[in-house]
Amino acid sequence: MISAWGSSLLGYVLPFLFVLTIVVFFHELGHFLVARWCGVKVDAFSIGFGPELFGWNDKHGTRWRVAALPLGGYVRFHGDDNPASAADSEALAAMGEEERKVSFHGKPLAQRAAIVAAGPIANFILAIVIFTGLFSIVGQYVTPARVDTVQAGSAAERAGIMVGDLVVSIDGHHVESFADLQRIVSGSAGKDLMIALDRGGERVEVTATPDLREIEDRFGNAHSVGILGISRQTDEADVTLVTYSLPEAAWRGVKETWFVIDRTLSFIGGMVTGRDDASQLGGPIRIAQISGDVAQVGFGALISLTAILSVSIGLLNLFPIPMLDGGHLLFYAVEAVRGRPLSERVMEMSFRIGLALVLMLMLFATWNDLTNLKVLG
Repeated sequence: MISAWGSSLLGYVLPFLFVLTIVVFFHELGHFLVARWCGVKVDAFSIGFGPELFGWNDKHGTRWRVAALPLGGYVRFHGDDNPASAADSEALAAMGEEERKVSFHGKPLAQRAAIVAAGPIANFILAIVIFTGLFSIVGQYVTPARVDTVQAGSAAERAGIMVGDLVVSIDGHHVESFADLQRIVSGSAGKDLMIALDRGGERVEVTATPDLREIEDRFGNAHSVGILGISRQTDEADVTLVTYSLPEAAWRGVKETWFVIDRTLSFIGGMVTGRDDASQLGGPIRIAQISGDVAQVGFGALISLTAILSVSIGLLNLFPIPMLDGGHLLFYAVEAVRGRPLSERVMEMSFRIGLALVLMLMLFATWNDLTNLKVLG
């Protein structure tokens, strides 16, 4: 019994750490590379937090370290001695001229902004590269978005969608496969969708509003998604494995990355307006669960999840919240307008508020994780 529990735990923990480590490494690598390019001395590059398990020093004096708690990471720039990366005027004043030149806070505003923005941008680039590789090497199975059944009383029936219709586009987005249709509709519950159909060679346009339904995936996890109420019968003759040339795969990688960004922003907007259920917001436990489930499907699926999570982490870090990269960029924008940075007191209070917001978000997401796992119910 203990052995089975341990095996199940490893089945979730190892895929989770694999995905998280890749995403965090490339995020920090973005900061690191641009900092080096700008002439900033990097004191440490750490994967994980806490006591160092092992590490080494490179020829530039950077300590590369792997720490005991593998739930994130950081890059520490010279003269950057606090977690918030806030400037310490006394510490800067105590530096010699040469030392100040290689410190992060001694660099011009544009370079500091570029270094901060490089982390999220690296996450987006990683996602594009992964998607490009999957499209060009693995390919994707394509099934035409033909309607074989329409459920009585469904959103599709109310909109006038009929058996035999071929979905061509949704809100101007070209639909190549039934999978494209599903993922657009799943994130659009309660939203009016303009759907273009091919009905026996004639173009027909209808407006449908997907219903919100709770469904169970192949792993037994419950999800609230938008449903039209249509399905298609799988015919092997209709399923085609398509691989793309490198240029086309790269373009599809860019579009796939943008799709994840668009869906994420749409979900956040839905939570704010009340259209989407905030209980669907997941945290580390949910990510670990999904990582373990996806790993059972195959390595390609796990790599695809890595790309999706990389986009999500990059986007989250761009939110204008102190403690996050977006918060720093907001302060730099204010500094550019004012001609001088905000006072240290204002910065300190802002970072405390930002830390509180981040902690509350983490607690809320973890509560959702535990509730969804029925640990608390």
